[in-house]
Amino acid sequence: MELKPGDVVMLKSGGHPITVVEVEEDKVECLWMGTDGDLFRETLPLVALESTELDPEDDEEEDDEDEDDDEEEEDDEDNDGDRKKKRKAA
Repeated sequence: MELKPGDVVMLKSGGHPITVVEVEEDKVECLWMGTDGDLFRETLPLVALESTELDPEDDEEEDDEDEDDDEEEEDDEDNDGDRKKKRKAA
């Protein structure tokens, strides 16, 4: 596997996506963000990593889900507004 700075990899055992910073023979210096927003930088053995490709469609699916959530919230707000109007009219 040939890596270059900027490539995104993962540990073969799983975990967060990791960004390659520097490659030296069988060692790879990596950078990643932890779940609490902490930034980690570590040198890992090349054999422990696998290349991963971020699928742009995955990002689009997440965006679609967010848009659906926004539409539902707007519908809820509209319904609340209608209820308030009906109460005032009654």
